[in-house]
Amino acid sequence: MFEPGERVLLVGGGRTFFVRAGTGSFSTDRGVLDLDSLLCLSPGDTITTHSGQDFRALSPRAPDFFSRASRSGAPMLPKDIGLAIAFSGMNSRDEVLDAGTGSGIAAIYFGGIAKRVTTYEIRPEFAKTAEKNIRDAKLTNVEVVCGDVLEATGTYDIVHLDLSMTAEHVTHAHTLLCEGGYLICYTPFLEHLFIVMDAAGGLFTEVQAHECIEREITRTARGSRPSTRICHSGYLTVARK
Repeated sequence: MFEPGERVLLVGGGRTFFVRAGTGSFSTDRGVLDLDSLLCLSPGDTITTHSGQDFRALSPRAPDFFSRASRSGAPMLPKDIGLAIAFSGMNSRDEVLDAGTGSGIAAIYFGGIAKRVTTYEIRPEFAKTAEKNIRDAKLTNVEVVCGDVLEATGTYDIVHLDLSMTAEHVTHAHTLLCEGGYLICYTPFLEHLFIVMDAAGGLFTEVQAHECIEREITRTARGSRPSTRICHSGYLTVARK
């Protein structure tokens, strides 16, 4: 059963709502929902509004937090997070250092895979939002540190950086990685990409850079085609120690 304060995804009638169980009533254009009654339900059960609209109650997953959780800025897109996971081979044995936490979305994805995630956010208000989102995601293996990642110590299998990059960040990441570990850097601009590539080239045995591109396919009565929306999001540098 859902616990008091637990995040719940309600889906029905062409609508989706991100609510908390046991927090009174919630008004929608499909009727009023009694959120206290969610405490008697389990994922997959149905809750009905006062006007008779049924909603399925689901436990949210990482993509739901990307779409609906509180934000302190623009998080990495799921496709870019997926590339970071794939190129690094992230798995359940890994100790991961993440920096540039923002809203904590990447840390939530990583926390569902890795053994442990330590994520650094230098801005206190962003760190507070990330802690709340990570707690809502029910992840106990993710720790938010409010501080500068350049002060981080320890040894990690993967270091992931999503921040304004300097050569010092790359050098420090190299000292934190175990042999064979991966540095993954997400950069929105070519200038930052080149900083990472130039700094990593003299330290790491393998350095690859990728442009992150995705095109959604749209289908209408007239025909099917790739979406005309912008498909570029940024650049991902993958370096192995």
